[in-house]
Amino acid sequence: MEYVREFKPAPASSGIIASSVYTAGKRIADIPIEEAGEWARKSGHVVWIGLLEPDRELLLRVKAQFHLHELAIEDAEHPHQRPKIEQYGDALFIVARTAQLIDGRVTFGETHLFVGSGYIVSVRHGPSTSYAAVRQHWESCPHSLAKGEDFVLYAILDFIVDNYMPVLEQIEDEVEAIEDKILLKPMTGPDIERLYMLRRDLLRLRNAALPLVEVCRRLTSAELPQIHSAMHPLFRDVTDHIRTVQEKIDSLREVLAFAFEASLLVGQSQETANTKKLASWAAILAVPTALAGIYGMNFDDMPELKMEYGYPVVLTAIACICLFLYWRFRKNGWL
Repeated sequence: MEYVREFKPAPASSGIIASSVYTAGKRIADIPIEEAGEWARKSGHVVWIGLLEPDRELLLRVKAQFHLHELAIEDAEHPHQRPKIEQYGDALFIVARTAQLIDGRVTFGETHLFVGSGYIVSVRHGPSTSYAAVRQHWESCPHSLAKGEDFVLYAILDFIVDNYMPVLEQIEDEVEAIEDKILLKPMTGPDIERLYMLRRDLLRLRNAALPLVEVCRRLTSAELPQIHSAMHPLFRDVTDHIRTVQEKIDSLREVLAFAFEASLLVGQSQETANTKKLASWAAILAVPTALAGIYGMNFDDMPELKMEYGYPVVLTAIACICLFLYWRFRKNGWL
């Protein structure tokens, strides 16, 4: 039995969230970064390090322990990378995008993963759910965690993809509210702007999630000896989850497109109804206007001017014609 000294992880402000070594799926010690490489080279041991927005000095310390490639370190130091998988010698470097809904907008972060024999290092940038829940869950299942660093890689990727769904569920609730609203009245300027922002955020989320399909495809290929063949079904399961996320995103984008079209139709329908009302009232008012215009002409030879009951007759005729037109327009649904 090996005896190790206890090590208290540095506070999160230093960039180190966790630095632990596992054997047979059980955590046996929290270790300093400077001892990580030595532990990783021991047979049957796996070092799992979690970093949060580390500075270059910390990344160089990790690099020295696992002999990581300089290009991968540069990518991990500077976020805003597209999701990808790269192989540098015996190590894999994977970039995945994380997503959270903050103040009604989908905000993205990044996770960079270094995977090699006996170790896995996760580097988080930007908005991202802590992977402490992943550690706690799988530490309670040492049989699964004993499968090695490639299982930890699966657990993290699966956690990232699963966390897309709560974002989509919140957006779906808002989309349903938009659908209900547009049937009552056309969308206002702020409503249309919000609809456009949702569609754009969904597109960005799709662009973040979909490249992971290619990442998982390569992880299930024989060209990467770092991944045991027994893990291939698990990465294919992650691919299925990504496809589900893609279908959900595409359906929500279609609903938003239909909502916008429906809002335009509702607006056009209301404009048509208003036009009909205006035309109807214009036709009704044209009758007294025409008659008053005729009798307003100053001709001497107008026989109706001498009629004893001409004035009430004209007023009655105006009223009857206007009422008749009102009834017809009302019957036709214009008023």
